[in-house]
Amino acid sequence: MLFWFARAYGLRYTILRYFNAAGADPEGELGEMHDPEPHLIPRVIAAALGSESTVEVYGTDYDTVDGTAVRDYIHVTDLAEAHVAAIRFLQSGGASSAFNLGTGTGHSVRQVISAIEQASGRRVPFRNLPRRAGDPAELVADAQDAVRCLAWHPRYSDLDRIVRTAWAWHTSIRDNARRSLKARA
Repeated sequence: MLFWFARAYGLRYTILRYFNAAGADPEGELGEMHDPEPHLIPRVIAAALGSESTVEVYGTDYDTVDGTAVRDYIHVTDLAEAHVAAIRFLQSGGASSAFNLGTGTGHSVRQVISAIEQASGRRVPFRNLPRRAGDPAELVADAQDAVRCLAWHPRYSDLDRIVRTAWAWHTSIRDNARRSLKARA
């Protein structure tokens, strides 16, 4: 649609293709919570906090470092900066384009679980299940066009930082909810 709209009306655009958006605002003001929660990192955190009984690990027989699926996680702060870079790109006359936004590095499901265990100091209960139909072994971004054209580089997307910011946000909202309940009692 953007292509045809651009052709008809002269609009220039950028399409930003996120890989796995994760993490939370480093100041702890914004984070991620869905009901139901489909994303791995918040689900693993919920299991570490005891609000979920286990995390399901779908597939342990992939041809990956530990047999579990590998995905590219990109911090939400890096995504915000990519949006600003895309606007500047268009303002400076850049052509309509699509860009992958990721780190180019993947982490397995078990690596994510381990990182959250380290950040939280808690064991994460999980259970292994068969692969889901259609799930690829590995999905990792090639973001070189974004690096080259937008002068954008992910700066906050190492797995430990993603997990630390997500853990801090989830525990702060849990603590705030507890304080609110005590205040009402």
